[in-house]
Amino acid sequence: MQLLPFSNLRLFLSPLKPSSLIFFRKPRPYSLFAVLCSSSSSSKRPRTSSNRQSFNFRSRRTRSFSRERDKKLPMELEETGNETFGFNKRRAEGKDKSDKPKRNLQMKVRKLNPTNTISYVQILGTGMDTQDTSPSVLLFFDKQRFIFNAGEGLQRFCTEHKIKLSKIDHIFLSRVCSETAGGIPGLLLTLAGMGEEGMSVNLWGPSDLHYLVDAMKSFIPHAAMVHTKSFGSDAAGFSASNFTDPIALINNEVVKISAILLHPTCSEEYVVKPGDMSVIYVCELPEIMGRFDPEKAKALGLKPGPKYSELQLGKSVKSDRQNIMVHPSDVMGPSVPGPIVLLVDCPTEAHGQKLLSVQSLHNYYSDYSGSPLENAKTVTSIIHLSPASVIGSPNYQKWMKKFGSAQHIMAGHEMKNVEIPVLKASARIAARLNYLCPQFFPAPGFWSLKQLNRTSVDSNFSGEGCVSKFPESISAENLLKFTLRPHAHLGLDKSNIPSLRAPSEVIDELLTEIPEVVDAAQRVRQFWHESGEIKGGITVGQANKVMIEEPWLGENTIPSCLENIRRDDMEIVLLGTGSSQPSKYRNVSSVYINLFSKGGLLLDCGEGTLGQLKRRYGVEGADSIVRNLKCIWISHIHADHHTGLARILALRRDLLKDMAHEPIVIVGPRQLKRFLDAYQRLEDLDMQFVDCRSTTLDSWEAYESNSGYMDCSAPGSPSNLEFINKPIVNTESTLFAGGSRMQSYWKRPGSPIDNGKAFPVMKAFPVMKSLKKALSEAGLEALISFPVVHCPQAFGVALKAAERINSAGKMIPGWKIVYSGDTRPCPELVEASQGATVLIHEATFEDDLVEEAVARNHSTTKEAIEVGDSAGAYRIILTHFSQRYPKIPVFDETHMHKTCIAFDMMSVNIADLPVLPRVLPYLKLLFKNEMIVDELDDAIDSVSAISR
Repeated sequence: MQLLPFSNLRLFLSPLKPSSLIFFRKPRPYSLFAVLCSSSSSSKRPRTSSNRQSFNFRSRRTRSFSRERDKKLPMELEETGNETFGFNKRRAEGKDKSDKPKRNLQMKVRKLNPTNTISYVQILGTGMDTQDTSPSVLLFFDKQRFIFNAGEGLQRFCTEHKIKLSKIDHIFLSRVCSETAGGIPGLLLTLAGMGEEGMSVNLWGPSDLHYLVDAMKSFIPHAAMVHTKSFGSDAAGFSASNFTDPIALINNEVVKISAILLHPTCSEEYVVKPGDMSVIYVCELPEIMGRFDPEKAKALGLKPGPKYSELQLGKSVKSDRQNIMVHPSDVMGPSVPGPIVLLVDCPTEAHGQKLLSVQSLHNYYSDYSGSPLENAKTVTSIIHLSPASVIGSPNYQKWMKKFGSAQHIMAGHEMKNVEIPVLKASARIAARLNYLCPQFFPAPGFWSLKQLNRTSVDSNFSGEGCVSKFPESISAENLLKFTLRPHAHLGLDKSNIPSLRAPSEVIDELLTEIPEVVDAAQRVRQFWHESGEIKGGITVGQANKVMIEEPWLGENTIPSCLENIRRDDMEIVLLGTGSSQPSKYRNVSSVYINLFSKGGLLLDCGEGTLGQLKRRYGVEGADSIVRNLKCIWISHIHADHHTGLARILALRRDLLKDMAHEPIVIVGPRQLKRFLDAYQRLEDLDMQFVDCRSTTLDSWEAYESNSGYMDCSAPGSPSNLEFINKPIVNTESTLFAGGSRMQSYWKRPGSPIDNGKAFPVMKAFPVMKSLKKALSEAGLEALISFPVVHCPQAFGVALKAAERINSAGKMIPGWKIVYSGDTRPCPELVEASQGATVLIHEATFEDDLVEEAVARNHSTTKEAIEVGDSAGAYRIILTHFSQRYPKIPVFDETHMHKTCIAFDMMSVNIADLPVLPRVLPYLKLLFKNEMIVDELDDAIDSVSAISR
């Protein structure tokens, strides 16, 4: 029997009629073609119901823009058929940047005051509880801030702890890698958006730091906002022989900061790579002049007046009554040497071996009695960013002893720190959600070593053994300070260290605040104990015993793909549910598709994704997740969707370095490849890249039609399917309605799906083959990207699981997940979502802000739900909320009959989908006292973190 023409593969994105199945004699083995005979919905479940309205693409009639907003947010209505829906065409084309005036971001000029100043170094504990990134160190002065290392999560940390980013003038990197620099893109974007003019920053680091900045230019529009200061590169005239010479970086009235480069001990033939270089930073404060003695000045014949000031400034003056010169040493008490702080990052034992031979450090050593050597400077404190395994080595211990009585602060990762969340606000929310519904919120918020199967701290991963050998040593804790000025307070300050809070305290607080949550939690638990028949109503235990009716639940026939579904089949984990930039309660976009023993996929990977994985699965559990990732898919080039990618890839590389494995496939917009290619000059990311355009339906058809690029032994290959070769697909095919202006926009030359021009599908075939293999191993039939309306090269994605056979031998269709990425409602998203088991749709704005949604090419809550309703999606999960809704967004419950609001760390098992909408009223109860009208404090916190 002859098979269907290949163009009918488009049925993957359309409802399947029962008659479609007659073209197949029997179920096929795994291949992309198998989607022809599968659907996530039972044929018994209608695609539309009598009370459902089809999606109507129209312009909303709400309040109009003011003239000022029209100038800032130009938009254009595009027609689809006889009706229109609004979207910002200039933004979709990437031309909106030209509407903004060009700014020359300048460094602020600070008036420095070396006397009567306050100064300290402080540990900013990014990554301390998750061990995913290097902690940062803040060097604080009244008028200046210096940050050492800027790993992922730094911006969110500063918002939480009210540290003003606007005061940061300089960022220093101890190494150029994802562990120390992952937070820089988000930080730069925030600084550039401050005020009317934006702010700039100096970025310092070893070797080829400029490669990192060049890579970021592909998605950071204001290149002028960062001034790169790279040192130690061959281009600057440095060779391996003089790497250890100190390099003066900052030298002003309040501090001198120098860098000493450290490279690993290696053979002469070894070529030092950028990632191998680390830095020791030396921070020296000026000495404090002794007290002026006016009695001595009078005795030497000086009259009170300007000459007193000159002496205090270090100048000699002539006596008024005697024929002598009066020198400062004659009238001033002894000066106090300024404190000196060293920040040491020694990543490997090979670097540690080199420490002992660094000649330029000899000026800071003491003798064995603790006294400084002749002409030596006394080091006040040393902050060790090195891992505990290096600190415990004999060479490193020997080196530490050379500093006499210096205070050592061990800031490397220690397992005990996992018990104290760095982001306390989000941990508190997670604990509350876990109490109410542990099935959807299994992350406890507060981890313990017992939960992590660590009954005791492993000495191999702890610095405590090193601390015990040095009485002047202490393990770093989040927000630990070492005061440098005033001199009278010199030393450690633990007053800001967060206390260990028991989870029971958080729950007790919740029960006191909302007593009815006890009954609500019991009712939620009953959902999992009730029969499969969904009841008509649920009761929330509020004071007035309000009954919340849900008559629509009886209409939601469970789709056939969920028949006898196993809990280890699939789980959707919402790692980040906020938009634009991280907030106290929501991280930026990332969704983990957990396929359990078959691995998993990431859909988008915003900054902090690795940290979120560790908060969800534990430190070691997240490592297993990363190790078994099959694919990472990125929707578009905006920073909140991909800047966590490098950290994930670097960790995966390290975890698999001694194991046979294939490079992971990254699917993303073509601009992302430019960033990844440039970044790989810094560190190997062990990945293959394929453009989203190469995973559209047209591209998969072109791939399948070319047998020369196929493995004929693989399931689903042309030989197995008795495939009839055909030429490249029709260039006029499109997901848009035929003849619409929207269609003509996307089909013009240079558009995302312009197949008429030399579209490099064939070049992508080898990577597409690797991707298809990875999908097959994950039990997936297809990954189909489709263009959406947001910015140039913006995509959504549809995932289709393979069919399965139940215990009775019945063929069960695979589930289907659609992820919108960032988009306006558009026909191709509706078409791709037809019959989806789950539609994960962005809902950036509330319904009253439709004009802003149009201007920024995002969706409102109601629009997102209408897309799902029109497509016949079984369940809709809303995400990507504006940070103006810190805890819970504004929504109309009358539209939520098949929908749920996403929260960070929310985990939706496919077996629990029937229950999903029933939980929403209880989530609203949990936040009844914390809705948007009560969020003034959080808005103030967010503004203060980035204000001047």
